[in-house]
Amino acid sequence: MGWASTRRGGPDWRVLDAEEMLLELRDLAMSAGACIAGSALQRSPEPDPATLIGRGKVEQVRTAAQAAGADLVIFDHDLTPTQLRNLENTLDLKVLDRTQLILDIFARRARTREGQLQVELAQLTYLLPRLAGRGTLLSRLGGGIGTRGPGEQQLEFDRRRIRARIQKLQDAIERVRSQRGLHRAHRRDRNFRTVALVGYTNAGKSTLFNALTQSGVTTSARLFATLDPTVRALPLASPRGTLLSDTVGFIRKLPPHLVAAFRATLEELLEADLLLHVTDASHPDHEAQDAAVVGLLETLEVALKPRIHVWNKIDLLGEREMGRRRADKSSAPEEVSPGAAEVWVSARTGAGLDGLRQRIDEMLRGDPIVEEQFVFSSADGARLAMLHRFGTVLSTQFEDSRVVVRVRVPMSLRDRLMAAAPSAYRKRGRG
Repeated sequence: MGWASTRRGGPDWRVLDAEEMLLELRDLAMSAGACIAGSALQRSPEPDPATLIGRGKVEQVRTAAQAAGADLVIFDHDLTPTQLRNLENTLDLKVLDRTQLILDIFARRARTREGQLQVELAQLTYLLPRLAGRGTLLSRLGGGIGTRGPGEQQLEFDRRRIRARIQKLQDAIERVRSQRGLHRAHRRDRNFRTVALVGYTNAGKSTLFNALTQSGVTTSARLFATLDPTVRALPLASPRGTLLSDTVGFIRKLPPHLVAAFRATLEELLEADLLLHVTDASHPDHEAQDAAVVGLLETLEVALKPRIHVWNKIDLLGEREMGRRRADKSSAPEEVSPGAAEVWVSARTGAGLDGLRQRIDEMLRGDPIVEEQFVFSSADGARLAMLHRFGTVLSTQFEDSRVVVRVRVPMSLRDRLMAAAPSAYRKRGRG
């Protein structure tokens, strides 16, 4: 059982409502498997350096948590090592802060080796500075009058061991980045265009991913149900090879350790030709959620990429409410989705998905479809297969040992084939 606690203060509270943040903390705790026994909200202009919330509030939380039979207290704020130690000593309960809670959820959900590496790196990066102060505790095992007893030696040993493990993880993740770079280069060579889903956690990205790609990716109402990126073919009306990537959901106050650790995964966004920013249109705090997503996109330096703002879960809105929100320009402020096209859909019911596919196709038309004629050797099966896969073959004629193919293909693929085999290209007009 857990006791959730949050405090009001700091710049985030200019845009975020305290009660909404407390509800989000409850959802995070439940996603981690906690049973909520109670909650408390602290309003104060400045954090208490010793306990974050002040001695009086700590006593109130201790009394309420004991009465409810809680064995864990979770704070919606990062705690310093001193605050964490003081709170655990006073409350006589295990204490977690927001970052520790999110790291725990990520550790539970990571399934691939890549995801596990990234989560472990974030955990150790968070833990390393918080080893300070444990030397005193460990030195109770023995030592002299001075301060450098066996406990201090153990602390330094732990630090060296953690730093060595962090270096190994960083090296392993660097290899993952290199492998992902090769995969992206392979996609470019095969003329794939890429579209990436981004959005707040639990906005319905995985459900939308399944609906657009006819896939069976696991979906759940739990926060952070998707950690490991998934890529599938995205069928569109035009004969253009397109891939759709599902990525980890964003969240307000996402720990910087996680952003850094998951950079290898989030680099998929750097290579995407188009972003689909998915918003839960039914969520009462969707504006603040969108602002958090855009802030992280800016951190990753992809905020200026072409983007479609996908308002999802319209099936949870009544027609009148949906009409009001669509008419209300403040529901999509310019600073949240600058220049982004808007599409309203329900991934669950399929409403609006055809229009979304059409809009994606339109946004990718920077690579127009052209009609050309190619002449290949009949033994050149690789290029012929590429034309059949990524183009629309209009006619095929066999002439001795040659094959003459009229086809509609993306211009970038036509140019790549021309550069690889200029003699195989014969122009017959464009569509």
